[in-house]
Amino acid sequence: MSTVKANQRAYQVDLLTALRNELVDREVIAVLIIDDKDRPCLDVTDSTFRARRVYLHLSFQWFYWGDQHDERVSCLKLFPAADRIAEAARAGWREGEQGELGLDLSRIINAYRS
Repeated sequence: MSTVKANQRAYQVDLLTALRNELVDREVIAVLIIDDKDRPCLDVTDSTFRARRVYLHLSFQWFYWGDQHDERVSCLKLFPAADRIAEAARAGWREGEQGELGLDLSRIINAYRS
């Protein structure tokens, strides 16, 4: 892993750990894990014991737990982000599969290089 990638991953883990601590303080079950695509995330359980994964999108500085507009929040202000995620978990995750943000910036960059 390159130094830049290693630093980005460490930053992701640090922010997700801080978010986990804030969610636990708000009595929301959250566990830091590495998903099957080798990405750090939080496994957060809602009020009906359904789990959703919260990821960090570094390019946009978002915590996100789905692909809908109301399923992301800025990570630049940790306390309001934790409040929003805790609120969503208490209300219950939306029905259906968890959506994935599908923006691949490397493809956009490569398109401009050619």
